[in-house]
Amino acid sequence: MTGGAMDPLPAAPVAAAAEAEVDEEGDPPAADPPVPQVGEQRAPDAGRMQMPPGNPLLLSLTLQELLARDVVQVELIPEKKGLFLKHVEYEVSSQRFQSSVYRRYNDFVVFHEMLLQKFPYRMVPALPPKRMLGADREFIEARRRALKRFINLVARHPPFSEDVVLKLFLSFTGPDVQNKLKESAQYVGDEFVNCKLAARAKDFLPADIQAQFAISRELIRNVYNSFYKLRDRAERMVSRAIDSAADLLVFGKELSTLGSDTTPLPSWAALSSSTWGSLKQALRGLSVEFALLADKAAQQGKQEENDVVEKLNLFLDLLQSYKDLCERHEKGVLHKHQRALHKYSLMKRQVMSAAAHNREPESVEQLESRIVEQESVIQTMELRNYFSLYCLHQETQLVHVYLPLTSHILGAFVNSQIQGHKEMSKVWNDLQPKLRCLFAGPHGSPPPQDGLPPH
Repeated sequence: MTGGAMDPLPAAPVAAAAEAEVDEEGDPPAADPPVPQVGEQRAPDAGRMQMPPGNPLLLSLTLQELLARDVVQVELIPEKKGLFLKHVEYEVSSQRFQSSVYRRYNDFVVFHEMLLQKFPYRMVPALPPKRMLGADREFIEARRRALKRFINLVARHPPFSEDVVLKLFLSFTGPDVQNKLKESAQYVGDEFVNCKLAARAKDFLPADIQAQFAISRELIRNVYNSFYKLRDRAERMVSRAIDSAADLLVFGKELSTLGSDTTPLPSWAALSSSTWGSLKQALRGLSVEFALLADKAAQQGKQEENDVVEKLNLFLDLLQSYKDLCERHEKGVLHKHQRALHKYSLMKRQVMSAAAHNREPESVEQLESRIVEQESVIQTMELRNYFSLYCLHQETQLVHVYLPLTSHILGAFVNSQIQGHKEMSKVWNDLQPKLRCLFAGPHGSPPPQDGLPPH
């Protein structure tokens, strides 16, 4: 089997696709949406998506190629419209498009909806939830990180990265970006209608595709559970590093406070006044070293949050989108296909009953006409089902392309631990001779190595 130029999807099934969805959902047919005007951007070949040469099932990408597709930054724009936070705005910068645009959370919501509308059989990452009763700084930062993960997963996804909706979201600077997104998505329809492979997806799928789907789903579920636990432990280690930094800083400040005490010595301690004075001077100086230790611990925690926890969250977001896609397949196109078959069987029984009871020919003809229409609906549902499985096959490969990210995460974690312990060890080692010199005994002899008085 080759992946050369495919025959376009037959007109009848394409038309039936829209009719089937209207019939199943009970929605009236939508009017033709206006053609979007987005600079030079136009829908590809009247909405027909071109298939790459080679095996259409094979996703020949490496992790490096995937990550190099784009790097998108999402930064918070400080609110300047009063003392209270009215709304949050983000600066979204794309390396690929050399663009920088301002977006609000609701813009992300519309963008997400358009992706689901155009690509219902692909992994569309979930958005972070919208907080209804205000948002503190911690929540806003967590949401910013989640939005950054979302847009980078989308910008690197093969079909998404070539779609006009993504380019609009990342580069359109005009007013009302939400309407532009909606116009663009509605104009070309969903991927099934546009893809030239849709009518022949069954021909490219392996015979045991259903069994492979079940195995893949179970594997991804297990991988997700393990990565979830890894992320949880990584977050706890980051939290401990930050807490350790705070404790070290307080420890040093208390030493400095003790060394700065101005309470006069009582008369019976006068013989030890010089010792106490030297000790206080030493304690005041130690706060600098402990502040440095606190800074090193905080830096290590921050680095592991960015290089370990965030990458684990990115992969978890991807795995969750795969789980969501599997659920959409089962509850969406597969369920609709089963409903269409059930409806077809009911019609067949009605025809048999009408013939048995010698009903009027016109009534029987109407039932037979509806059966023919339902057969077209079933054909469309079958095509959609196979196309959904084809997409699942590719999305499974995409997940496996991301799997080597595990080594990147582990490498970042190990390097952070090595570098962090190395830097903190240097500060501790530099601190030790200072303690020996400054805290020498009454005759200039240093204290015992274990810090305990001699027996």
